[in-house]
Amino acid sequence: MTPEVNAETVATSPEAVARHLAGSRYLADDSLATAIFLAIRLGKPLLLEGAPGVGKTEAAKAIAQLLGRDLVRLQCYEGIDAAHALYEWNYQRQLLAIRHAGEHEIDIYDDRFLIARPLLQVLRAPEQRVLLVDEIDRSDHEFEALLLEFLSDFQISIPERGTIRAEAQPIVILTSNRTRELAEALRRRCVYHWIGYPDAEREAAIIMLRAGDVAETTARAVAAAVQEIRVRPLAKPPGISEAVEWANAATILEKGGSPWPEAFRRAIGVLIKDEEDLSAIAPELGRIVEEALG
Repeated sequence: MTPEVNAETVATSPEAVARHLAGSRYLADDSLATAIFLAIRLGKPLLLEGAPGVGKTEAAKAIAQLLGRDLVRLQCYEGIDAAHALYEWNYQRQLLAIRHAGEHEIDIYDDRFLIARPLLQVLRAPEQRVLLVDEIDRSDHEFEALLLEFLSDFQISIPERGTIRAEAQPIVILTSNRTRELAEALRRRCVYHWIGYPDAEREAAIIMLRAGDVAETTARAVAAAVQEIRVRPLAKPPGISEAVEWANAATILEKGGSPWPEAFRRAIGVLIKDEEDLSAIAPELGRIVEEALG
């Protein structure tokens, strides 16, 4: 973790946010940098939507890194509930305490019986945390409703304990792959931004920034090829992370003796990860790679 800094010192302008994110190896365009800037300065959650692999989760990691804050991640899934996201009571420990207490009174809702989950953890943290609620579209509307109090006032209500408010207001980022529509009530509480795939020039720059020992010509070729591959009707279009991995894999193969077109073809399993997509791309891959290499 980098040294802790003041959020308002970093977020002096959208341009400053973009510059600091680049220092964390994340290239944000002006619209994304502006959304991050406004979320920080307004003290509101940031909702990032986009296709898988466009860099939503990486944006949250980069924000935590540039602020020098701990990142607390809540990975959503079908069926997630308050016991996994907010808190739950340690019933076994409560029962043991009751048995040992005998006729003496005991507060079974004392802190020692409370198991803090990610949302409660960030509220009780003495220092500001960055909370990532990842892939919230995997959860259901009931879970979204659980989040509303937290997103509005950075607090949660525990019936047995009352209201717990944030000791230091967290920075909250929610991500969604838009597999379903999120509730309007949740959207209203957030600064919203849609992250699309970058153009070829920006993607080449991202590859250069995040890949290992990859030449600029290779990065540009990968970006050009991936741009053309994405326009095909694929089940799972390759994301930015797959493009970076493809550049790395092809470079490794080339250094091992494979010529460039062949290196890209042999590494295609790093880029395309669906059998039907592989079958659809295979007949055209040679041409796509040759044209990308110029």
